[in-house]
Amino acid sequence: MARTVKTVALTLAVLAFLGAVAGVGYLKVTGLSARPTPGVLEARAARATRSLATPRAVRNMVNPMALNADAIAEGRAHFADHCATCHANDGSGDTGMGRGLFPKAPDMRTVSQDLTDGELFYFIEAGIRFTGMPAWGTGTQAGEDATWRLVHFIRHLPQITAEEVEEMESMNPRPPAEIRQEIEAEEFLSGADVEPSAPTPSAAHEH
Repeated sequence: MARTVKTVALTLAVLAFLGAVAGVGYLKVTGLSARPTPGVLEARAARATRSLATPRAVRNMVNPMALNADAIAEGRAHFADHCATCHANDGSGDTGMGRGLFPKAPDMRTVSQDLTDGELFYFIEAGIRFTGMPAWGTGTQAGEDATWRLVHFIRHLPQITAEEVEEMESMNPRPPAEIRQEIEAEEFLSGADVEPSAPTPSAAHEH
């Protein structure tokens, strides 16, 4: 019995050592840069871990909100205001912020469609550690209802139209400097003595 315990302990110690060596090697090779695209093995391991971390009861939840035009419209407005900065209005993830994350913001028109409604709800409410996905849950019924409507809109993304994307652009958050310049322009046109602000950096190049 004692010999078996020693063998198990030694095996665990060796595995821990190999894991530490692999971890150090990973740090040296990647430098923890967010620029590269995750490798196949890393992506598979992350998806498997994410799946295991999702409570089964939540994974099997059914969207309690009725699917109709109003629900999709509310979800669309919510997405434009809260999600499009990283995920883009069309869900492609093709934004400066989305491309700079590690892992990159997924294409929600394809990849995210493989998730259940419960998984989408859970990831929006609870967030995902070690990624750029924050926890948006407020702990209120109103917040959960808004998230379920958002799930309806995510399901709609593969069929999103150019008209919808254009409408969402008017709902996207604007930088404070841009809002300030607009206010100053209105004050100047009204006759106020206002010193114009310098152009915003984003007008010259994208970060």
